[in-house]
Amino acid sequence: MAPTTHTVLGGAVFLFSALAGAKDSGAPNFYHHSPPAYPAPIGTGNGLPEWSEAYSKAQAIVAQMTLAEKVNLTSGTGWESEQCVGNTGSVPRLGIRGLCLQDSPLGVRAGLYSSAFPAGVTIASTWDDGLAYRRGYAMGAEHRGKGVDVQLGPVSGPLGLFPEGGRNWEGAGSDPYLSGIGLAAAVRGIQDAGVIACAKHYIANEQEHWRQRGENPDVPIEEALSSNVDDRAMHEVFAWPFADAVRAGVGSIMCSYNQINNSYGCQNSELLNGILKNELGFQGFVLSDWQAQHAGVATALAGLDMAMPGDQVFLSHNAYWGSNLTVAVLNGSVPIWRLDDMATRIMASFYKVGRDKTQVPVNLDAWTTDVYGYQHWFAKENYGIINGNVDVRGAHGALIREIAAKGTVILKNNGSLPLGRPRQIAVFGSDATDNPKGPNGCEDRGCADGTVAMGWGSGTANFPYLISPLTALQNKAYQDNTVIQWVVDDYAIDSMHNVAKQADTCLVFVKSQAGEGYLTVDGNRGDRNNLTLWSNGEQVIKTVAGNCSNTIVTVHAPGPVLMEEWIDHPNITAVLFAGLPGQESGNSIVDVLYGFIEPGRLPFTIAKSASDYGVKLMYEPDNLYAPQQNLTNALMIDYRHFDKNNIEPRFEFGFGLSYSNWTYKSITVRKTSAGPYTPFVGRTPAAKNTNVTESPSSLLFPPGFHKVAAYIYPFLSSTSQAGLSGDGEHGPADAYDPSGTPTRPAGGAPGGNPQLYDVLWQVNVTVANTGKRNGEEVVQLYVSQGEQDDPVRVLRGFRRVSVDAGQWTSVIFDITRRDVARWDVVSQNWVVSSAKKKVYVGRSSRDLPLVADLD
Repeated sequence: MAPTTHTVLGGAVFLFSALAGAKDSGAPNFYHHSPPAYPAPIGTGNGLPEWSEAYSKAQAIVAQMTLAEKVNLTSGTGWESEQCVGNTGSVPRLGIRGLCLQDSPLGVRAGLYSSAFPAGVTIASTWDDGLAYRRGYAMGAEHRGKGVDVQLGPVSGPLGLFPEGGRNWEGAGSDPYLSGIGLAAAVRGIQDAGVIACAKHYIANEQEHWRQRGENPDVPIEEALSSNVDDRAMHEVFAWPFADAVRAGVGSIMCSYNQINNSYGCQNSELLNGILKNELGFQGFVLSDWQAQHAGVATALAGLDMAMPGDQVFLSHNAYWGSNLTVAVLNGSVPIWRLDDMATRIMASFYKVGRDKTQVPVNLDAWTTDVYGYQHWFAKENYGIINGNVDVRGAHGALIREIAAKGTVILKNNGSLPLGRPRQIAVFGSDATDNPKGPNGCEDRGCADGTVAMGWGSGTANFPYLISPLTALQNKAYQDNTVIQWVVDDYAIDSMHNVAKQADTCLVFVKSQAGEGYLTVDGNRGDRNNLTLWSNGEQVIKTVAGNCSNTIVTVHAPGPVLMEEWIDHPNITAVLFAGLPGQESGNSIVDVLYGFIEPGRLPFTIAKSASDYGVKLMYEPDNLYAPQQNLTNALMIDYRHFDKNNIEPRFEFGFGLSYSNWTYKSITVRKTSAGPYTPFVGRTPAAKNTNVTESPSSLLFPPGFHKVAAYIYPFLSSTSQAGLSGDGEHGPADAYDPSGTPTRPAGGAPGGNPQLYDVLWQVNVTVANTGKRNGEEVVQLYVSQGEQDDPVRVLRGFRRVSVDAGQWTSVIFDITRRDVARWDVVSQNWVVSSAKKKVYVGRSSRDLPLVADLD
């Protein structure tokens, strides 16, 4: 194989040269090491109705493939090699085209005539898994219509441990349970639409700073940041949502850039082989984040199934896999059964979602919006139509508007909302208006000019249009015969002073922004530098409130912002958190301001000061070898930390005001007859094919084959490349064991031991709408597990219900064994302790009027 920089030492991955010279280089004495987990479990779909047919088809077609064809399916063809952001090689002999992998988790990235959906933080704020499914289905349908095979989303990593985290907005809230429900719903929606979903980023990928070497050339680090996580937090916090995605049948999972316990995410055998494929029973394929692969043999043995985008570094034209994987199989460095499993997992996911039935030609291009261009962008070959400009939007605008409105949270309302027909309104702040460069005028939305409706980075999509708040309010003012004025220059303080004095109602729009670490906006390198407002926001609010007795503030932001400077101002009568709402931004905020739609609830805590969160994002590396980020507070993420330390938040997790009034009337608990929990006993499947029968000469480039420049191929240039004289780079002996390995006691099925999902109790609560208008309430259930080192309470159920004025409804929650279990690091299994447990039901994590014992 081509030289690789890493190999496997136990379960951790290190540089040989760095280890040898650790004393001289100043490399730290690592104390967090990920344990080894080998061999890689083989997927079969046996006994799983949702997978069995797909695996039968996959096994049959992979059995017909040559070694080179299998490699082609697992290896990316290189950055800018074809039309999608990621492309695999094809198997034309069997009618399999190269797979198209395309961002993003909120719509089709690049191209035209597709939708810009609300961000993950906004769908999380709806607390509505039905809407999450509909959003997933709509996004999947749009990707399907563009010819995409794998949608690179949804997101549950980062979870939002650090409120300043640059990509928190892509995820589904800062609680594992809430995030897991949202992740699973999105997976089902995307895949029901006929596209493979990709849950990402696995795992503990909580900040942008130092996530990969080379991203900040001013401060060069040798290796990426290591997120050091204890076993309990790994299972109860970070892996929890991915278990829900696996149980929902997700076809692919993306491993992350960062190291976890000093082993890169894409070659961490414990996380991929051990937890994901063994314990959680994942049957799909693992693909690398773009340039997150750091070795060839080590990644294959550790459980990586697909290398993206294929080249080691963008446009380096060198690959860890491609022909090097072919060589590794020939010389025994990677067993043939491991390659067979890679290809089978990919094809099983392909068949599971019906890609053989729904696949259409790729009609988008990741590198240009021009209709005509080069199919092989970097090589400048195959000129023709590359953007077919197929309109895939359908009627999704109405869904986007509904989600964005129901995901807006009313934090304060002294009676000024909903608006009636004010005689005169005034609108303030650049967040109310359009970006002068246009909605797509900044690369991957990497700016904060005009209204903010999504974060920046690879998780974005092109806006087909963007309705600004000012535009929507002008339209509403026209309908109502309301006078409307505005000042959208954030620094025109004198003008704001004068206009604010004239209006009956003053609407202030302020913002904050964040995104992915490859872009820096206003000095923020992905992660936010702080939790304050951007664009003079605090001053805009105070200026308007000082001159207008009915000031209503709307915040567009990727996560929490600090509000203490202005939240208690007597002239501020209402405050709304509107997240990142997508293309229907203005229309959705009008729907909430005027009371046409019931608002949502917070998916995170808003603190009084940044220090109240009890965590610190690492802005400067603690060493230049591999920064060490010890996530010691991870089990107490977000509201759990506030509750455990009795810290008063400004607005707690789950908080949100309604346009109606609600009374929680009664609670009953019924214990079920579920049987006991038993550790699973069994083995992962044994390999069937252990011998390589092809010769190096059969794997040469075919005669007359045209090589596209810089394209990654599986073929050998010469028989000498095979290097059959040696064994090549090898991992530990057990990585080559074809007989499989014992299934972990917490495993046994997708999502973990099936008995984890036994229902132990049913909780029935009665909720009444005691207001004068029909409304929607988000009923939340929390469980106290009773042990001293547990969180005070954890979310374990929620339901968004519609109830007419004066009526009541019953809501029934199932509490499963998993809901009351804790991870035991000694037995390596879930246990339900004998500690007394309680269930709490109410409107937020701190407004829980109904309490009952769990017997």
